[in-house]
Amino acid sequence: MSQRVFITGYGIITSLGKDASENLQSLVHGKSGYGELHVLDTIHRTTLPACEVKLHDQQLKELTGAPAGTGFTRTALLGLAALQEAIRMAGLTETEVRASGILSATTNGGIREFEKYYYELMDPQQRGDFVRFTDTANPGEHCERMADFIGIKKYIGTISTACSSSANSIMHGAQLIRHKKLDRVICGGAEALSKFTINGFNSLMILDSQNCRPFDSTRKGLNLGEGAAYVVLESEAEVIRSKRKPIAELKGYGNANDAFHQTASSPDGKGAFLAMEQALSMAGIKPGDVNYINAHGTATENNDLSEGLGIQRLFGEHVPDFSSTKPFTGHTLAAAGSVEAIFCMMAMQQQMVWPNLNFVNPMPELSIRPVASLKRQVKLNYILSNSFGFGGNTSSLLLASV
Repeated sequence: MSQRVFITGYGIITSLGKDASENLQSLVHGKSGYGELHVLDTIHRTTLPACEVKLHDQQLKELTGAPAGTGFTRTALLGLAALQEAIRMAGLTETEVRASGILSATTNGGIREFEKYYYELMDPQQRGDFVRFTDTANPGEHCERMADFIGIKKYIGTISTACSSSANSIMHGAQLIRHKKLDRVICGGAEALSKFTINGFNSLMILDSQNCRPFDSTRKGLNLGEGAAYVVLESEAEVIRSKRKPIAELKGYGNANDAFHQTASSPDGKGAFLAMEQALSMAGIKPGDVNYINAHGTATENNDLSEGLGIQRLFGEHVPDFSSTKPFTGHTLAAAGSVEAIFCMMAMQQQMVWPNLNFVNPMPELSIRPVASLKRQVKLNYILSNSFGFGGNTSSLLLASV
């Protein structure tokens, strides 16, 4: 498995903007996507603000060119917007796209539309346009629709491992390339806000009605977000053949499961430690070589303590710069891993470390604190991107500059 894996393009849409350029500008200027909900119709739109993409479904259809009446859910539309940008950035031809694989991650799939039309769908006497959404509650349906529209036939898959889903889709894509099953895989995730998501996380009592504060002692919970992000992974041989200039190398990755609790991370940070350790081991580098960690940093009491302890255990007294970018985008659930991997590549390209917005008060349980303001002119050779999901599924990606 000596095949090197490179990233040659990416695409992203979040509450910060509809493409990579708008997301980058928001990061540079410290602009958060947090606010009241205007697209999703929920009784919590003012009491539980979130990070919502500022485009209605019709606007997303116009942006992507998705055909009307074909059951494209908001999750699929968000995914398609990011997928198209990734293909454009990589400069893939139609022939190359058809020969690519696609791996997309989601937790909710089309449940937003299913909950909207639930009663109509349960009534066999009713027949309307909503019937096209009958099968969209299946998480894999969004990926099938995107693949059909784009023309990908070679390999299609959906991954759903909670909040580490899209990080795991990138890992799986890299494994397919390393094992020479595919030369190119487009990997990432898409997630739309829904009543189901908001009500579910609210029932767990881990939502904050204010902008979240990762790694702050006053943190009260997360903000939900939505969006999509995809990266184009290519083998070294394919990069040489096409003469493309890679953006970064996926040097290593790690996945562990601490199996501690259905929703909580292990209190000692064992899962986080193991995932990061595996990523560094695969890359063949030492902890001291890492320049920045994009932390999972959800701003929940349990996650930030567990992750912080894992970071301290691995890096000891020499913890690199770290921050959570979730105060910018909210927690985009299955899309978080690919969203934040792209933020890491933007950091490399701009030689900047993104700030951990809203951080003021250090956690007394930790001896470390995140970067609180934008850092410029920072040489970033190696970056870790952490994504930790319910059930203890912890993943880390190690990106290297090229």
